[in-house]
Amino acid sequence: QVQLVESGGGLVQPGGSLRLSCSASGSNFRIYAMAWYRQAPGKQRDMIAAITMNGNTVYADSVKGRFTISRDNAKETVDLQMSSLKPEDTAVYYCNAPLGNGGVRWGSWGQGTQVTVSS
Repeated sequence: QVQLVESGGGLVQPGGSLRLSCSASGSNFRIYAMAWYRQAPGKQRDMIAAITMNGNTVYADSVKGRFTISRDNAKETVDLQMSSLKPEDTAVYYCNAPLGNGGVRWGSWGQGTQVTVSS
């Protein structure tokens, strides 16, 4: 049973930075690609950054150049370093393991971590 636990969110001013962390305990973490998703109020949940088991990364255009995803296979964690934050980055952030068909490996999402960018 995989347990996804996201942390590190909070309130930050525009232009600020935050570092999110996700723990994926109980998984065969090191063999899966991992990704961060976010869901703003009234919008669908979208993938914004992904990292393969070998460390290759891909980003949504909306966060490219501002966010950096990384992973620690020994600790079974995946982090998201966010900088130059904008009000439109306000959302609940989640992690999961993406599948090639657009779905996710684990149907039970974590509770997410709220990021609010506001002055």
